Amino acid sequence: MNAPIVDQDPRILRPPPGAAPLAVVRPDWVDFYGHMNMGFYLVVFDMVTDQLWPHLGLGPEFKRLNLGTFAAETWVNYVREVTEGMPLAATSEVLAYDGKRLLARHDLIHAEEGWVAAENEVLYLCVDMAVRRVTTWPEENLAHFAARATGRPAKRLAIRRRDQG
Repeated sequence: MNAPIVDQDPRILRPPPGAAPLAVVRPDWVDFYGHMNMGFYLVVFDMVTDQLWPHLGLGPEFKRLNLGTFAAETWVNYVREVTEGMPLAATSEVLAYDGKRLLARHDLIHAEEGWVAAENEVLYLCVDMAVRRVTTWPEENLAHFAARATGRPAKRLAIRRRDQG
């Protein structure tokens, strides 16, 4: 059994005490084996990203600049099975960033018992939506990233591809 998350780093976004679950595992998310299908983990992790973005200045003001974020790479580690009806919550943290990339980590947790169900790392790109090409982050966003970045090492992903040195 996993221990509840005890790390209290203020840079990590976590649900406030007593908050409603982010999601509850729906019957149509459950597969033949009685647990949440792997595709729906990414659906829930995408919901988590939507909660993180306003804290990084990636909300409406970012969209008004005609910028967007694209996920370039993702990694999921399934730690513990979740089944129909289980309430889910999540934590998020910025691991690293550079002028065009952002590496974030999300932990999917049981909203009532606190154990980790899955881990997710995502490499996001800043995209100019007019030309749909990677561009640089605005300075304001870089400042948000700097304030939130924990600097912890990623388990699988990296800001730069490992073959780029």
